[in-house]
Amino acid sequence: MNNASPPDFVRDNTTLTTTPLLPEIQLHLATEVTPLWQATEETLAATNLPPPYWAFAWPGGQAVARLVLDRPELVAGRSVLDFAAGTGLVGIAAMKAGAARVQSCDIDRFSLAAIALNAEANGVEVKPVSADLVGRPLPGIDVVLAGDVCYERPMAERVTAWLREIAATGTLVLLGDPGRAYFPASGVEKLATYTVPTSLELEDREARETAIWRLLPDA
Repeated sequence: MNNASPPDFVRDNTTLTTTPLLPEIQLHLATEVTPLWQATEETLAATNLPPPYWAFAWPGGQAVARLVLDRPELVAGRSVLDFAAGTGLVGIAAMKAGAARVQSCDIDRFSLAAIALNAEANGVEVKPVSADLVGRPLPGIDVVLAGDVCYERPMAERVTAWLREIAATGTLVLLGDPGRAYFPASGVEKLATYTVPTSLELEDREARETAIWRLLPDA
């Protein structure tokens, strides 16, 4: 079993690089899926683990990050939650766009290590948060940003219902989605669309049209 600490594991199994859509942000990303997946299972002495989401820049998150950089007024001076943060890309983009403070939340300890390393690589301060926030109020948060949270039905329904409650308090909730099956069909307002280059190891095509939506509270 590999006994590397999460930060060392992230460094050892990724390359510091950029994506075509976001050349201004550096991230520790995996170059191949399978070797990293196997290394993660070995490190945790477990099999059938979910993919190491923290090592890939998923299209929903890339689109949200691009929108925030293109329209900094969405987050400037505000307190932001980067939900299900993965790499921390969205939170880093928010800080670069002038957010007052950013919390990047994920329940994977490797993700928390990646968030810290990626924030450091980009010269911004992001607070990694290890907690399942779904169902909880978010006092003091002005904006919630999330990408690719609707790929499984139970999670999509649970998260969407919670985020509608958050939106009803006046918080701006933005979701990036590349056409996942369980994205809500109503109660959303499209703000922008980007073509995001993708890997055939992760997606079924080489680019995905990815929209950013504002989630509306229930009527």
